[in-house]
Amino acid sequence: MLEALGEIDEPLLLGWRRRVERAAARLGWGTPRTIVRRHAGAISLAITAAVDQLFLATEINEWALCATLVERNPERRRSLEDALVSVALDALEDGATPDPDALPALDDSAALERFARLAAAEARPQLRALLGAAALRGLPYVLDETELTLGAGAGGRSYPLSALPDPAELPWDQLTDIPTAIVTGSNGKTTTVRLLAACARAHGWHAGFNCTDGVFLDDEALATGDYSGPAGARLVLRERRAQAAILETARGGILRRGIAVSRARVAVVTNVSADHFGEYGIDDLAALADVKLAVAGIVSPGGLLVLNADDAQLRARVDGLVDRFGRCPAVGWFAQDADHALLREARLRGAATSGVRAGRLSLTYDGMDHDLGQIDALPLSVDGIAAYNIANMAAAALGAAALGIPAATIASVFARFGTRVQDNPGRLMRFDRHGVCVLIDYAHNPDGLRGFLRVAEHLRGTNGRLGLLLGHAGNRNDADIEELARVAAEFQPDLVVVKENEAQLRGRAPGEIPRILLAELLRRGMSESALAVRDTEAEAARCALDWARSGDVLALPLHSQGARAEIMALMEKS
Repeated sequence: MLEALGEIDEPLLLGWRRRVERAAARLGWGTPRTIVRRHAGAISLAITAAVDQLFLATEINEWALCATLVERNPERRRSLEDALVSVALDALEDGATPDPDALPALDDSAALERFARLAAAEARPQLRALLGAAALRGLPYVLDETELTLGAGAGGRSYPLSALPDPAELPWDQLTDIPTAIVTGSNGKTTTVRLLAACARAHGWHAGFNCTDGVFLDDEALATGDYSGPAGARLVLRERRAQAAILETARGGILRRGIAVSRARVAVVTNVSADHFGEYGIDDLAALADVKLAVAGIVSPGGLLVLNADDAQLRARVDGLVDRFGRCPAVGWFAQDADHALLREARLRGAATSGVRAGRLSLTYDGMDHDLGQIDALPLSVDGIAAYNIANMAAAALGAAALGIPAATIASVFARFGTRVQDNPGRLMRFDRHGVCVLIDYAHNPDGLRGFLRVAEHLRGTNGRLGLLLGHAGNRNDADIEELARVAAEFQPDLVVVKENEAQLRGRAPGEIPRILLAELLRRGMSESALAVRDTEAEAARCALDWARSGDVLALPLHSQGARAEIMALMEKS
């Protein structure tokens, strides 16, 4: 990524591409793919390379751009050389002495000679041979800095990169895949993952899954914390007891480290809504949709890509998947309305769909229609009001069917899921505390909060009041934070406790986000007497609980596991 868009023009990009191709030719790579993406304030340049040449590829990318900039403006040579050397030195292990011959150079001949030495040092021909043999057998793999796993779960085996076996020595007949689904989207990921895992368990599989709360095998926690990225996926796929894998993958993990999974039978994109703009070159909904749709590229032949027909960004971008990945997997569409025009058209083509018809959740799969139950009787729907959970169930129904789980099993899970706190911890949990309806949810962006507050409004009695916690993580821009306050003000709450998300400051000064939220709430007409501020999530929740009286509804978005555990302990004592 390079700042100062003004100096990035087509002649410069042409020079960059030519140098990349020259280096690739010198190394015998063939012609790499080069990718240019402009965004607000910067430009991203990327090139493709073999799995065992990725570190070198980043250096070639940087050199190609810097050398072209120097060619245009020789006066910049010293500063760009210093920048390249500084990056190389930072990459050295602590205490390591740099080899002068290994430091970056801008001149073509010296740079290309250096790249040849680095390519030889980084090369892992045994790794390439193993991955090639796995691909011929249709096997997935998981790879990180130290270990290669061939197969997955109960059918996988792991080998240290420092001692890889010869392909001829492997027990290939013992290596297998397991049914795998990957779930992404702006909202609803964790609930959809847990629904799919519950369906897998009801089908008789030991289900491994990762999400924002940790990594689990059935009810056993293997790790706790936010594992909604590559690290969590690797832990699941390397768990030898797992017979199915349900993997949550968030936007940040995709952008920072990519997708750890090489293939999946099912990929689900729940929705795309404004969140995290300004990070990693993502500035609008279209770019965010492209990030989420990266999961389409790993859907295996015969698998299913599950998409939300109510989401305009997903509808608009699905036709571009062939150009992006060279193919488009079969698509299953879900929507609130089973007779959405796109779903009707999809069914005419024999595609899978799911949605609500005449008050019942319907699934069409392999040309057969299945009734999954009366919507307002399904616990997650909260009397049919929680539209976002209805969408999550429709998405999970398609995903579960594509994994091979019978519709009757899916219906039986949906009929009971959400009746126990442990079914979906942290997501739309309901408690009665001395006549106060207490709702705990993760609602972390404007769309999520709006859906959550609609449920709270529905549950509020005639004379009941609405109390709300409001906070935000620090890695959002001011406009995103203000939008969250505007959504809260739409519902005219009787109390808003503005909280510091103390575990998620992420570069913000303490008190900065509460000040932004308070200012916007006041601009939206809320009175100072209806506002309170607390320095921690737990303190904010206690403030709201102390204020509430019988008949009130409290909507408590809690984002840290510690605060959630503390407040849930209070609920259990009530």
